[in-house]
Amino acid sequence: MRLAPVVLPLERFVRWVTRGRMGVLDLVGLPSIEVTVAGRKTGMPRTTSLLYVPQGTDFLVIGSNWGSLKHPAWSANLRAASTATVGHRGERFAVRVTEVTGVERKRAWDLAVEFWPGYEMEYELSGGREFRIFELRRA
Repeated sequence: MRLAPVVLPLERFVRWVTRGRMGVLDLVGLPSIEVTVAGRKTGMPRTTSLLYVPQGTDFLVIGSNWGSLKHPAWSANLRAASTATVGHRGERFAVRVTEVTGVERKRAWDLAVEFWPGYEMEYELSGGREFRIFELRRA
């Protein structure tokens, strides 16, 4: 069973009630951010709530897409962008976007799985799709 159809409307509601300070993941003890990035085709701002892996004041986000066979749309938008906006605990700020590749990708993946072991399950569900990993660094 896919949880996205249930969780996403609930996420929007929790974000609205808390004025962006919290999301569904925060309620269960996992950190989340809202990432706003220009759509790669339309240029229109697209906002997505994501689990993040903390890296000091920076964030790692993983394109697991709930274990889907396809990459999430937000990851294609981040891949096409150099900057985005993050909403975190009621604060909004600009970030620089870097896709993590090569040797650094292995380190980032290991850190992500250590932080949230569910990524391994999602990797299996996806048929072994290599998830895109992005570092979001305060601008």
